[in-house]
Amino acid sequence: MENKQDAAALFARISKDLMQEQEESTTFERVARRAVEVVPACDHAGITMRERRHRTTTVASTSPLAEACDRLQYELDEGPCIEAVWNDDSYLASDLAHDPRWPHWGAEAAARGIKSVFAIRLTTPEETIGALNLYAERTHAFSPDDVDLGLIFASHAADAMNAARLFTGLRTAVRTRHSIGVAQGILMQRYNISVEQAFEVLRRYSSHANIKIRELADLIVEEGRLPDVAAAETMPSPSSQDQEARPTPLSDQTRS
Repeated sequence: MENKQDAAALFARISKDLMQEQEESTTFERVARRAVEVVPACDHAGITMRERRHRTTTVASTSPLAEACDRLQYELDEGPCIEAVWNDDSYLASDLAHDPRWPHWGAEAAARGIKSVFAIRLTTPEETIGALNLYAERTHAFSPDDVDLGLIFASHAADAMNAARLFTGLRTAVRTRHSIGVAQGILMQRYNISVEQAFEVLRRYSSHANIKIRELADLIVEEGRLPDVAAAETMPSPSSQDQEARPTPLSDQTRS
């Protein structure tokens, strides 16, 4: 990068480009591709996401080799992206075949043709969301300029990825709420019950059948009724104040 003005202009364009997408998967793939374009030393890139129960997964990669190197780290529970995700730092290795920090993974990666790696944690002010894994096919590939570019790019990438996750989560919540509302309406009409009773049916049926309420609601919307399992006991008993709105037993509906 010739000067600070050029760098600022470049990353302004990159940030705008990454923020254009709202879908998680599309944003993640674009981040991986752009990493290879932005950091000259990088030949392959992968994105590791941090999940519950101390699990990690690759959500995007630019090549089968990058994905294989990521997966090998998960299998061995050893490597720079594992460190970046769980130890909240970034890691540079210039000669993987002889790096004592990850002797098993480093040797395997070098045998596959990856000689250097730069794993950068992807973080927001609230949490570490994953790691950006930059792979190079030669030793000592990442210069100080490459490192600086990678760190700046990762900051923009984390913002874009976090925005995409929030958008997806919000859209899912809206869809879930709508689906549950429609399912309640179907149950109210079919079984002559109140809106509160309809939700209680969903809740109890969900627990009894070990299915998420959102998935149950989708099934009800698709089939127009509760799925065919023995679930009459999931129907709520009407309160003493709601005797006139007594629900029609499911068994009677089945026979009709």
